[in-house]
Amino acid sequence: MSASDLVFTLSTCAAFMALVAIISYFQTRGEVDTKDGYFLAGRGLGGTFIAGTLLLTNLSAEQLIGLNGSAYGFNLSSMAWEVTAAVATIAMALIFLPKYLAGAFTTLPEFLNSRYDDDVRRYTVILFMLGYGLITIPSVLYSGTVAVLQLFDVPSIINMGYFPSLVITMVVIGMVGSIYAIFGGLKAVAVSDTMNGVGLLIIGVLVPVLGLMALGEGNFAAGIGKITSENTEKLNAIGGPNDPTPFATLFTGMLFANLFYWCTNQYVIQRTLAAKNLAEGQKGVLLSGFFKVLVPFLMMIPGVIAFHLYGPGLATIDQAYPKLIEDVLPTYMFGFFLAVLLGAVFSSFNSLLNSAATLFCLDLWAPLKGRELSDEELVRTAKIASVGIALFSFVVAPMLYFAPEGLWQIVRKFTGFYNIPIVAIVIVGLFNRRAPAIGAKIVIVFHVIAYGLLRFVFDDTITLHFLHQYAILFGIEIAIMLVAGVLAPRSEPWSFKPTGEVELSPWRFSMPVSVTLFSCVVGLYLLFSPIGVVEQQFTILFWGGLAGLALVNAMVWSRALAKSRASA
Repeated sequence: MSASDLVFTLSTCAAFMALVAIISYFQTRGEVDTKDGYFLAGRGLGGTFIAGTLLLTNLSAEQLIGLNGSAYGFNLSSMAWEVTAAVATIAMALIFLPKYLAGAFTTLPEFLNSRYDDDVRRYTVILFMLGYGLITIPSVLYSGTVAVLQLFDVPSIINMGYFPSLVITMVVIGMVGSIYAIFGGLKAVAVSDTMNGVGLLIIGVLVPVLGLMALGEGNFAAGIGKITSENTEKLNAIGGPNDPTPFATLFTGMLFANLFYWCTNQYVIQRTLAAKNLAEGQKGVLLSGFFKVLVPFLMMIPGVIAFHLYGPGLATIDQAYPKLIEDVLPTYMFGFFLAVLLGAVFSSFNSLLNSAATLFCLDLWAPLKGRELSDEELVRTAKIASVGIALFSFVVAPMLYFAPEGLWQIVRKFTGFYNIPIVAIVIVGLFNRRAPAIGAKIVIVFHVIAYGLLRFVFDDTITLHFLHQYAILFGIEIAIMLVAGVLAPRSEPWSFKPTGEVELSPWRFSMPVSVTLFSCVVGLYLLFSPIGVVEQQFTILFWGGLAGLALVNAMVWSRALAKSRASA
């Protein structure tokens, strides 16, 4: 990149980022001085902002690099992490969100305190804070920085070694991202996420289109013809035992990992808890589910295109997307792309920072003070906590560079310490009125010990895929909770008491939209399978499956529209 191109890229990047910052400022001015204003955007987010912030919170630079790299090096099996998340968004919209909003909760531990007791609340806060502080926040900051360095060769630009460049870039990204979370609260995060989300979708569509045109020597249709007729094994989403994501894991541990992430993970569900009403919350959550089913086209097909353009000769699979960007994206778009990339990194980082500060402030600090804290005290404490957590992450994140087994191994291992027990005690808590607090405590302690043994003592002996291990542990922990409910049930069955703070009329189209969303998931697996595009057979199973999905949707939507007209 020439000096003039670099100046133009940085200038356009700064201009777009400034536009996002200015709009975010005017959207949040004067609205972050209260508890609800700072932590929950005044409980006023509509469906569009909820979907936008969920999209950017979930998708970041590591997905752009990692998913495309997986498609380049293997196949589309890793789309399972994104596509099947749509099923979890349905569960969130129809089952979990109505309960959370009925109780007007700000955090998940607050709900667990209501359902069990304060000890369970503290245990889960400790799990979340340790996970966020030591692993999730540093890993998001580190992986996002690595992506920026890979895509824009920062060491050459600033004429420094790789590690110093890594640290400098990381601190700059972290500082800018922190500003939104510290000074603007959740609403600033949501507004900036939505704008950056639009940019991400534009880039997400543009890159595969330009890539297919390059593959087809200027002809888009010819490019599609090549990837659907040559090396079609790359389009297979039905992962085998040796693929990154075996297909069987979709029905075991991945199901529970997605339920945790989309239905109980504080930094994700906090966006939905800020909904102005249940209907808007359901719209936002379900719209984010539709974005997830687009991920294979936006963030994996470019990896397949890269394989067709460059063959298997790239030094590492993670070079696939950066190489494609370098070759097909016009130079005048680089600044916009850099702004969107940084926006995606900012989003995940500041979302985590905001949620970690929320947990610390409301579920640790406030209970320890033993008195009712004013909104001013809570907001001030949250800002101080955000600064402290951000500085801590600046220290921890660079250490991941020296991790001998790689970033993803660390994230995968340590996330497993808290995801499954939390989703287990939430599910039992919602659907079993007798399960006592002692059951939840036993589950948390059991899981930490059992998972630690599986990962660090018997890792070489027990070779069962870690997602299958998730499912086994989940089953055991559900059984512990149910047995505790029989042997030591609550003295009084738990009953949910709605507060009336949030309007709870459901979106009238939530059910048919959920059916359509689920149908999209099934349809994608039919398309990217041996009975679909992989072997070009398009058998009766393929067409019959699509026809069945279309028929179910027609019936559900006809009934929903008729009911809507009747009630109008």
